[in-house]
Amino acid sequence: MSVIAATLSRYDAATRRLSGVVPEGLLLAFVRVVLGGIFWRSGQTKVEEGTWFQLTETTYELFRTEYAGVPLPAEFAAVMANAAEHVLPALLLAGLFTRGAALGLLGMTLTIQVFVYPDAWWPEHSLWAALALVLVLRGGGLFSLDALLARRRA
Repeated sequence: MSVIAATLSRYDAATRRLSGVVPEGLLLAFVRVVLGGIFWRSGQTKVEEGTWFQLTETTYELFRTEYAGVPLPAEFAAVMANAAEHVLPALLLAGLFTRGAALGLLGMTLTIQVFVYPDAWWPEHSLWAALALVLVLRGGGLFSLDALLARRRA
């Protein structure tokens, strides 16, 4: 066997191991935590300290001014965005309805990109979109409630 053939054979074997269900499940769990963490931390900056959903007056003002391009009433947009920034990341962390939660965060990302910060596509919003698209296409992976529920239904 030539050196090139032996190298390609080792490469193929390593690729098969890395493409397994467990490595993919670990990667998808990591992606869920990373994407969810981005939006959870953003949501936490908009609530009164010590509360879950009590928005600060600063948050409402932010939606009236800096986020005024969003085509929704400011008060409604603030409440809905904050709910999404808490509920969708919690779903991702659990791996429950992963594809839907990721799709929701992708929608938020595109809304922010189009109506709020159109100059932030590269690198920030493109990375958020990439993380969300991985989860939309691949789901929550082996280490998710989605997988547990699928095994129970089977």
